[in-house]
Amino acid sequence: MLPTLFRIGHFSVSTYGVLVAAAALVAGWVAARGFREHGLGSDAAWRLFVYALIGGFAGGRLYYVLLYGDPGALLARGGFVWYGGLIGGAAAVWFAIRRKRLPLGVAADAFAPALALGQGIGRIGCFFSGDSYGLPSDLPWAVAFPRGAPPSTAGVLRSEFGVMLPSDIPDSTLVAVHPTMLYSALALSLIFTVLWALRRRSVPAGWLFALYLVLTGIERFFVEFVRAKDDRLLWGFTTAQAIAAVAIVGGSTLLLLLALRARRGMRPVVAGAG
Repeated sequence: MLPTLFRIGHFSVSTYGVLVAAAALVAGWVAARGFREHGLGSDAAWRLFVYALIGGFAGGRLYYVLLYGDPGALLARGGFVWYGGLIGGAAAVWFAIRRKRLPLGVAADAFAPALALGQGIGRIGCFFSGDSYGLPSDLPWAVAFPRGAPPSTAGVLRSEFGVMLPSDIPDSTLVAVHPTMLYSALALSLIFTVLWALRRRSVPAGWLFALYLVLTGIERFFVEFVRAKDDRLLWGFTTAQAIAAVAIVGGSTLLLLLALRARRGMRPVVAGAG
């Protein structure tokens, strides 16, 4: 773990904050390149990116407040949920795209690889801060988080996540857990690679973003099985898995509709930049 990257007097810079900032800049650059390749101009991408940051931050905080019933998180340093950020950011970008009268499907496709890459880098930041880790594990790559948010002690796993551990393990015992942040980071890096490789294909506008929804939904759905969570619903599924299922179904439906429209000639196929 490396929660603090460096200190200057009483001022500290967190590794998580640096990586989140890096994720935003890299994602913005990738989105700008995608916009240029689709003939929309990189300036439009950066303007939309500002909307995405504002909407994503607000959505992530509001989702956290609704999920945990903690209004104080609105002004706190922590307290952010990715899916809330995705929903808030998407709503803000949709509003901006409509306002600027940009082609919605083309703009969404240009953003898709950037979203996957930015999310993956952000997950690495979660690893260094010890946030969003998994259930206890004896695998060789399992990691203990003594300064995690919260620490991965037996007591925390029992009280906050409802993990059943042998009664002879003291609450103060540090427990090795699945590094689920790295699982997500690896999966999202692969998703970015796939989306980036497919961006030049001649496909209907919106197809790449629909594929992003399906792939990231699958990633989150399966990683949640080994996450330490306190919001499990029916049959042990989490709230994030429910949202992931909606993303998978929604993305799959959009892929099907776009394929049918393209086959019937209802909408022209948009060629990827060559």
